[in-house]
Amino acid sequence: MRAAQVRFPILALAITLAGCQPPAAENYVDRKPASDQKSAQASAPLPSPDAQGAVWAEAASAQRLLYGKPGEQPLFALACIEADGGEHVQFTRYAPADEGAKAFMALIGNGHVARLKVDATEMGEATLWQGSTPVGNDRLEVLTGRNAVEATIPGAGTLRLNASNAPARLIDACRAAAEGQPSDAPDRPANPE
Repeated sequence: MRAAQVRFPILALAITLAGCQPPAAENYVDRKPASDQKSAQASAPLPSPDAQGAVWAEAASAQRLLYGKPGEQPLFALACIEADGGEHVQFTRYAPADEGAKAFMALIGNGHVARLKVDATEMGEATLWQGSTPVGNDRLEVLTGRNAVEATIPGAGTLRLNASNAPARLIDACRAAAEGQPSDAPDRPANPE
């Protein structure tokens, strides 16, 4: 019984010393936000929208296309704009974005993969994903083919852009305008699907 009495104090001392270990770093700072500070965390990721039945349509303003289901809020938009002294293609993803957020939109389709910068942009009462690139950027070729394209923004899901000649016509017209040529670009062949 004496051996059991000796082991108990040694075990208790070992447990006590284990609890007295110094922090992992000498200059450790508690990283919990103060109770009056908000934690800057990203919003929960959004599910990918259902694009079945979505179509490309010309917007009321010239050189702008809207993509979405007829009669519903748009899912995506393309526009030819003038920015930084030249013609640009502007793209807007109608999905909520956290204020100040920046990301890359990945576009996959038509034998191309492209990544284009997008920023959280205030539009009226909403903050949406928007970006632009010079019309001469070869990455835009992903949108000029005859097949569907997947557009993915981290946290905003993947949007399927159904096949249409409309984006190619808009980009061709924007390129012609940048070169000072007439904007009546030839129609591309229709998608065989």
